[in-house]
Amino acid sequence: MNSKNLIITFTRNPELGQCKTRLAKTVGDEAALRVYKYLLQHTEQVIKQIEADKAVYYSVKIRDNDIWDSRIFQKHQQIGKDLGERMQKAFENGFNRHYEKIIIVGSDLFHLHPNHINKAFTALNENEIVIGPAEDGGYYLLGMKTMHASIFKNKNWGTETVFNDTIQNLKNYKIQVLETLNDIDIYEDLEHIKPLQNIIQQND
Repeated sequence: MNSKNLIITFTRNPELGQCKTRLAKTVGDEAALRVYKYLLQHTEQVIKQIEADKAVYYSVKIRDNDIWDSRIFQKHQQIGKDLGERMQKAFENGFNRHYEKIIIVGSDLFHLHPNHINKAFTALNENEIVIGPAEDGGYYLLGMKTMHASIFKNKNWGTETVFNDTIQNLKNYKIQVLETLNDIDIYEDLEHIKPLQNIIQQND
């Protein structure tokens, strides 16, 4: 452990027909896979610039020779029956390793920049929790200094209620809400983003 801070991201193994399935309904499996690989590489480049320890959690199985350099990223398996339980286990793992600030960030954010993550770590100096809302009603970033397991329970993950329900859980805590970002799940999320449009239009 080199830092007191930890940045986590979750990843789905980029396999044809297994990722960005809602986007694939519009653009096809091949184009959806290309978009997801682009977003993963973008996330990896952003996180690499953060002064903190780094961890990637795999959805299916840990990969050794991929874009996540094992000299930079700790590699773990996601554990749990839903997204909430998997995030809870990842935070618990980090706190058990004595990290003082832990942030998890999504891996499908075209507009994510290092500044978003650095702001989140700074916000935890004065707040117990930091959260970044997503345009679809979820959140793209969550950070804590101590474990708050209740925010991972009784949520309809993948729906527009997640952010508001989480805020309700946190009403007695000092929190910082970051700017809203758009994660890429369906075609409408990227129809005005030219680089992603270009990726979709490449010949399969």
